[in-house]
Amino acid sequence: MQTKQISFNVAERVSKLTYAIREFVPLAKKLEREGRKIIYLNIGDPLKYDFQVPKRLINALTKASEEGYNYYSLSEGIPELREAIAEKEKGVNGVDIEAEDVIITHGVSEAINFVIASLIQKGNEALIPNPTYPLYMNYVEYYDGKPVYYDCKEEKGWQPDLDDLKKKISEKTKFILIINPNNPTGALYDEKTIKEVLEIAAENNLPVISDEIYDRLVLDGKFKSTASLTNEVPVIGLNGFSKTFLMTGWRLGYIYVRDPQNTIKEELMKAFVSLSRNRLCASTPIQKAAVAGLKGPQNHIKEMVNKLKERRNYVYERINEIEGLSSTEPKAAFYIFPKIDKIKKWGSDKEFVKQLLLEKNVLVVHGSGFGSKGNNHFRAVFLPPIEILKEGLDKIEEFLKSP
Repeated sequence: MQTKQISFNVAERVSKLTYAIREFVPLAKKLEREGRKIIYLNIGDPLKYDFQVPKRLINALTKASEEGYNYYSLSEGIPELREAIAEKEKGVNGVDIEAEDVIITHGVSEAINFVIASLIQKGNEALIPNPTYPLYMNYVEYYDGKPVYYDCKEEKGWQPDLDDLKKKISEKTKFILIINPNNPTGALYDEKTIKEVLEIAAENNLPVISDEIYDRLVLDGKFKSTASLTNEVPVIGLNGFSKTFLMTGWRLGYIYVRDPQNTIKEELMKAFVSLSRNRLCASTPIQKAAVAGLKGPQNHIKEMVNKLKERRNYVYERINEIEGLSSTEPKAAFYIFPKIDKIKKWGSDKEFVKQLLLEKNVLVVHGSGFGSKGNNHFRAVFLPPIEILKEGLDKIEEFLKSP
C-alpha cells in the first residue's frame, strides 16, 4: 500500500517568535556535553546561582498540597491571593486597587500574552521602548500588530526619549509600554519621566502598560509605580513572584487594572477572565504559597538587594576598566548592558556572543535581540558570586584582546 505524502506547514505566525535570551543555550549545552565548563551569564534566574527560595515558601507549598489544595482553582485566581496582591500594591507601591482588579497568571510571560491578545488587532500599533524585553515585540507581531519603537537614551542612563515617543504616536497606536525597572538595561525611571509619559498618554487617550516585575529589586534610587502617579490614565500593571520571591520555576504572576475614570477596565477584565478560563487556572498550591509569601516576613528581599548591589558594583567597575567595553550603571534588577567598541571585528553583536561562547565558554545575550538600540551591546546578569563573575569577565577581557 502506497503511503500518501502529507501536505503540512507550520502556521506562519509561529515563525515570528524568537527569544534571544535562550537562543545559544542549545550550543552551550552541546559544548558542556563535550566536557567544557560554561559560565552562564545569560538568563535572569537567581536560582541558577546561589539564591534560594525562602524556606517558609517551600513549607507553605508543602502544607498547601498536604491540606488538599491540589484542585483546579478559579481561573482568575484564588480570592485570598488576589486580596493579598491588592494589599501589597497599596502598601508597597501606593496603587489603589481592589482584589477584583487582579488576575493571576502563569508568570508575567502569560500576563504579557493576555494583555497584548486583548488590545492588539491586525493593523494596530504598540509603542514599545527600544531596547525592550523580547516578548513584547514578539506578541505584538504574533497578533498581527506592529511594534513601534521609541528610543531610550543610553547617555541618560537609558531613560525614555520623550520627544521620540511623542513623534511615534499615530491613530493606530493602542498603548504605551513602560518596563520599569528595566530589562535589559537595569535602568530605573525617575518619577518626573513617568509622569511625563502619563501626560503624553492622557493627551492621546492611550492606556499605559507598566511591567514592574523588578519593583523591589532597586539598588539605587526609589521606585515609583506608574499607576500610583495618575488619577486619569488607565494603567495595566504586570508583576509577579519569580524575581522578588525567588519563585522562577513556580511560574506565578499577575495583571491588575487601575482605571480611575472607569474607561476600559470593565471590558479589559472580561477579556482577561475569558483568556484565563481558556487555560483553566494557575497552580492552586503555588497560589496558596504565594499568599504566605506576601503576608509573611520579607527579610530575604533586603538580603537579596544587598548581595546584588555588591555584585553590581564589582561588575560595573570591572566592565568599564576593560578596553573595548563601556556601560551605564544599572540602578535596579540584575542586568548590565555594555556597549562593544570596534564591533566590525566580529561583524555583529550576535556573532560576538557566539564566538565568545565558542572560544571562551562564556554565554551572554546579544543586544540586538532586544531591539535595534541594542545593536553593538550584550546583556549579562550579575547574579553569580563575585568569583564566578571575575572568571567570566577575565575571559571576556581575554576575548577582546585576542587578535
